[in-house]
Amino acid sequence: MNKAELVEEVASRTGLTKRASRETVDTITSAITDSLARGEKVTLVGFGSFKVRKRKARRGRNPQTGREIQIPAKEVPKFEPGKNLREAVA
Repeated sequence: MNKAELVEEVASRTGLTKRASRETVDTITSAITDSLARGEKVTLVGFGSFKVRKRKARRGRNPQTGREIQIPAKEVPKFEPGKNLREAVA
């Protein structure tokens, strides 16, 4: 499912217009993004949690040249599914 399909699904389930549904989806994703950018954890009970994890620096290899390179440390977003989501998928 892509964003357009998600907007369509939200519109059909809620009775909102597609425009209102798109604004709602955009607002939710923006709020999650802003919270993660501030280093906050976002928890949606029953669905899952979004948080920022620190990835250590490591050595890698350039696939074109085969030369070893140093990959710097960075922070990356991570999603951990909640119990209800894990059970629904299983």
